[in-house]
Amino acid sequence: MRALLLCLFGLITASSDLAFAQMKLPSKTAPGATETRYFTSIDGLMEGNADAVLKETRQGKNVTAAVLDVCYPMEKGSDRKDRFVVNLAVNGQNLSGTTQSLNDKSPVTVKLVRKPTGDSFEFRGQITIGQAVTEVASSDNTDLSEREFQETQTTDDGITPAPKDFTEVSPESVGVRVKLDAALEFLKGLKGQVVEVGLSSLSVNCDALRAGEQTINLTVDPEQASAFVAKAKATPGVVAAGWTTGSVEMDRTIHFAAADWLTGDKINKDKIASVISGVLSKTLAAKPSEASWNANTGKLKLTFKRPSQIYPALGLTETIEMSALVSTDKPGTSDKLMLWVSSPVVSTADEGSGPKLNLSEDSVGDEEGGEPPDDNGSIEALAKEFKAQRWDADKSAWK
Repeated sequence: MRALLLCLFGLITASSDLAFAQMKLPSKTAPGATETRYFTSIDGLMEGNADAVLKETRQGKNVTAAVLDVCYPMEKGSDRKDRFVVNLAVNGQNLSGTTQSLNDKSPVTVKLVRKPTGDSFEFRGQITIGQAVTEVASSDNTDLSEREFQETQTTDDGITPAPKDFTEVSPESVGVRVKLDAALEFLKGLKGQVVEVGLSSLSVNCDALRAGEQTINLTVDPEQASAFVAKAKATPGVVAAGWTTGSVEMDRTIHFAAADWLTGDKINKDKIASVISGVLSKTLAAKPSEASWNANTGKLKLTFKRPSQIYPALGLTETIEMSALVSTDKPGTSDKLMLWVSSPVVSTADEGSGPKLNLSEDSVGDEEGGEPPDDNGSIEALAKEFKAQRWDADKSAWK
């Protein structure tokens, strides 16, 4: 059984007599003093799929109170989680308690025997959720101090509410942290809007259940992102909203004056698409096939075609796909723009007349995943055309 990944957000006990003080303990606790200790690994729960933590209050070596927090899949193999938090009665080595799960409201019964074994501890017993009984037989468990446990709880959703520029966050990538009881209404409110919601961010994981907050990741046209963030911040239940990391890589981004690329106060995307397509057709030695802007994400999809040189006599065709994103270099208005262009993705097919040669894209000998196809200096060529700056990673500044 693999060890469980565990974490805990503040637990609330049934009475003030069982409340656990969150305090920084000295490195050595005086004999007989009260301290809080945590177990963040109890092997085998729910076939190793549960995320659990046992919090104990001790007077010397004696346990005076304990709380068990377990987060687990609602169904085997499911991403949907349920959780229970149970205050355990302490009777010598026996820990027991009853509660119900937070989502399914299933009855929960916990009966454990806790036994010190040298410098570690052993837990045996049963945890019953509804009709399902889990046998607990976990040995060699070590505990953490309050300070050590809190150090493992640091999480960062990466949301920057007011970035000074887009060098560390991406202009199209937005995160919204919302209270769990308000998340459904927030998501329903996105229906019909020109945004894309990250599917993986819809799953409520154990961290979210314990925090009572969920972070929704979205992709928004950079020209609409500031207004979207402002609206999100004013939405009931939203705790934080701002920009996060996204698709933009600084080494494939250029920085240039906006004046020649605006129509009124709007970016002239058609003009920019035309110039990008013209430059890339030369560097890639390929004919432009498609250039279209995605209204939801603000990204430009570019497609080029050229004869394949793998086996010229077969007349195969390479299709090259690239994406681009243009934005002001910071939220709101600016006299500078930034343009990111992705690495090329190349596929090969028989597009000739008559019967086709069916080809498969394989990765034989490509153990490391391989380097992206060479773009033949496309970023440098774009920088020259736009009279732009490149990013200096050593100095973390435009050059």
